Amino acid sequence: MAYVLAGGRGSRLLELTDKRAKPAVYFGGKSRIIDFALSNAVNSGIRRIGVATQYKAHSLIRHLNNGWNFFRQERNEGFDILPASQRSGDDWYKGTADAVFQNIDIIEGYAPELIVILAGDHIYKMDYGPMLVQHVDQGADVTVGCIEVPRADAAGFGVMAADANDVITSFLEKPKDPPAMIGKPERSLASMGIYVFSVKFLIEELKRDAADPNSSHDFGKDIIPYLVKHGKAVAHPFTRSCRRSGYETEDYWRDVGTVDAYYEANIDLTLPQPALDLYEHDWPIWTYAEITPPAKFVHDLEGRRGQAFASLVSGGCIISGGTVHNSLLFSSARLHSYCDVESAVILPNASVGRGARLTRVIVEKNVQIPPGLVVGEDPAADKERFRVTEKGIVLITQPMIDRLELRA
Repeated sequence: MAYVLAGGRGSRLLELTDKRAKPAVYFGGKSRIIDFALSNAVNSGIRRIGVATQYKAHSLIRHLNNGWNFFRQERNEGFDILPASQRSGDDWYKGTADAVFQNIDIIEGYAPELIVILAGDHIYKMDYGPMLVQHVDQGADVTVGCIEVPRADAAGFGVMAADANDVITSFLEKPKDPPAMIGKPERSLASMGIYVFSVKFLIEELKRDAADPNSSHDFGKDIIPYLVKHGKAVAHPFTRSCRRSGYETEDYWRDVGTVDAYYEANIDLTLPQPALDLYEHDWPIWTYAEITPPAKFVHDLEGRRGQAFASLVSGGCIISGGTVHNSLLFSSARLHSYCDVESAVILPNASVGRGARLTRVIVEKNVQIPPGLVVGEDPAADKERFRVTEKGIVLITQPMIDRLELRA
């Protein structure tokens, strides 16, 4: 069974998570972030899945109902959406471990032998099969998916050390001074938030943890450090099970937890050979297959020609006499005549008005960009009107546009 933790607040994504949980944030033209963990599970042959939701879950639950309702009980499959519902007491989910503990009865109903605990907010392709095999072969109490990251970036992760047999010898959750890997002073070994347990053992550990008044009931803060000290915790390097195809040259894994990281991961997809291949037939990224007409490019006059270069344009989009460069357009975006869009991420149903110029922006869903608006050319003016990140990416939402028009 796969159990996906999808209740994350995602506050570092700022206004992108005002109305939705981080796993429900759009990615890659037609997907949501959670689709990657779920697709990995299905592509790995796992057909019993539970998804625990909590923070601003409506958009996520609607997406799961629309796009992930193909499981059939008569084939011994199952898909459960598990909002915090106080099944075991009066509390909402108090931590990642508690989000599993409160649904032990549902897990037992599937009667699985092994369970894969997954974070629902990362972008990657992984076959969980080799990790499950390693867990059984080494007789581990828990197997933790891990990846090398720059030491400077490791403070936001659980950081571990492992011996030559992959046994974890230390584990620190989000340390201020992350320890380096042996022989690699600028690298740290970070947890991917992926754990394999035998179900019987996990239930015993969750009950022990639930009875501990000093625990925060979290896998990274409590369960994993306890098992490193008192059990057998084993590391599974991502390099052994990363799913690659064709031109992919790196073990791709991204935590798109900031606006800058989210922007860069989306824009990278416009490269001729991006590090993440969304076109692999043997490892599809399943999602809600929204019914849309083909993308449309209209007008063919000098100075008023619908055209796109080095861009991804999703179904339902209409480029009406505007120009798009190095951008990613989600479903049913509308670009009107004489507008110019460069290095932009345009979310579904957004509209860019006549003569507008947008550079290095993220436009939230349903935003109506007024005619003639210029963004990305005057940093001082952008900061007065919109959200601007450390790297100069401008995030535009409809309330920001509304305030702008009120001032006018």
